[in-house]
Amino acid sequence: MQENYLAKWLNNELTEEELAEFKNSDEYATYKRIIEVSDTLQGPDFSAEEALSAIRNKRILEAPKVVQLHPFKRFMKVAAVAAILIVGAYFYLNTLDKTVSTEYAQRADVTLPDASEIALNVDSKVSFSENNWDEERKVRLEGEAFFKVAKGKKFTVATKAGDITVLGTQFNVEHRKDFFEVSCFEGLVSVSFKGMETEIPAGASFFAVNGKIKEHEIQKNSAPSWMNDESTFKSIPLRYVLDEFQRQHNIIVTTENIDTSQLYTGTFSNSDAMLALKSISVPSQIKFKFEGNKVLFYAEDAP
Repeated sequence: MQENYLAKWLNNELTEEELAEFKNSDEYATYKRIIEVSDTLQGPDFSAEEALSAIRNKRILEAPKVVQLHPFKRFMKVAAVAAILIVGAYFYLNTLDKTVSTEYAQRADVTLPDASEIALNVDSKVSFSENNWDEERKVRLEGEAFFKVAKGKKFTVATKAGDITVLGTQFNVEHRKDFFEVSCFEGLVSVSFKGMETEIPAGASFFAVNGKIKEHEIQKNSAPSWMNDESTFKSIPLRYVLDEFQRQHNIIVTTENIDTSQLYTGTFSNSDAMLALKSISVPSQIKFKFEGNKVLFYAEDAP
């Protein structure tokens, strides 16, 4: 490729033959991506009125000068701009995180750069930096996910409720509105919540509802129930159970004349909506009406 193709391309001066040759070069894809990323960058606020006023004042104080640039100097100017774009885009691209998210009734599996694995539950999101992974093994989580962490240096899961740190283990983290639970299935995890550190051994859980820490619940399985298409609860307010039903089945839930703060203990199916509705309504002594993509839960004595 001719050395001055980049400058001519930036100035739209390439002939059709030169442009075709340039597009076939190894460098073209890189330059094109840099230009695309640069177009997304925003510059500082600019006041046209203030700039125009400054130009008028300068014209009064100084006589206008016209400087003819030598073609080589013009090329060097374009090359300098290109160099700035390349360096800036390099650092910008290295700050981008990889993000994986799921919708209602949708799950996803994620493999991290060190071969650690994430099973992402419905209506959840994880993000992490691939480029900086060797320096810091850190994942940001919104929603719920099960982690199988490869052994190595400290691994951190950051949520808005608190951080979980491990070296290599298997654990589940769920953070929804006013609900935070960490369950350890192998090894040992450390949970940071409201400035307090708590170590959770295998077979135990840490969870908080409405900011209040509850007793640890023992996990008898080798993985969270949702990975086996079930949602399990023990003494959890009914409103969280109904929210989870809505996420798992993508069915709009409404309630009428029922106490959603009553505690629910039980399991419902994540694959069979009708079976799940019966599993929720019977122990809670409530009824439901299921039409289309909506379900209404109501008290048995309601009209």
